[in-house]
Amino acid sequence: MIGCTGLNLQESYKMKNTIRRATIDDALVLEQLSKKTFYETFTGTCTDVDMQAFLQQYYNAEKIKEELLEEMNLFFLALMDDAPAGYILMKEDYSNFEMMLKWKALELKRIYVDKDFHGSGLAQLMMHFIEDFAKENKYEVVWLGVWEHNLRAKKFYEKCGFTDSGFTHDFPIGKTPQTDNWLWKFLK
Repeated sequence: MIGCTGLNLQESYKMKNTIRRATIDDALVLEQLSKKTFYETFTGTCTDVDMQAFLQQYYNAEKIKEELLEEMNLFFLALMDDAPAGYILMKEDYSNFEMMLKWKALELKRIYVDKDFHGSGLAQLMMHFIEDFAKENKYEVVWLGVWEHNLRAKKFYEKCGFTDSGFTHDFPIGKTPQTDNWLWKFLK
């Protein structure tokens, strides 16, 4: 287990939870889920024009299909009672943080849960899934970028055992400058 606290097992057992590999047939579902969760997370942090342009550029069905077809991208769809509730995108990628070349590292590029499922325990289940996947595939570290002002996410990652690496990178939304902190968790 990843060490996340606050997992509401009683509630999660009441619902049928599934995390499965996404396929090209999931592109439209992932487009809708991606746009909704990104908007819910970052609305008010940039201009509406920048937000809409970002959503159209990065979370359209064609772009998602391209990402799904890229062999190194590991997309997973999280379902609760068969309803799309969240998704994960992982990749062994060192291009954005070359320091990670010291280890076999898995980047958690995206983990989003639909706001309707916040508090359900799904995010914790997804993190358990990620760590299990990483351990099974002999990764030494999982790392991710989190917006410096996303306190809710930072608190969640901290509960799951991630620590701040001390490194940052720019992640603008359109013309709106933003900075992400690189967090990492070394696996035992």
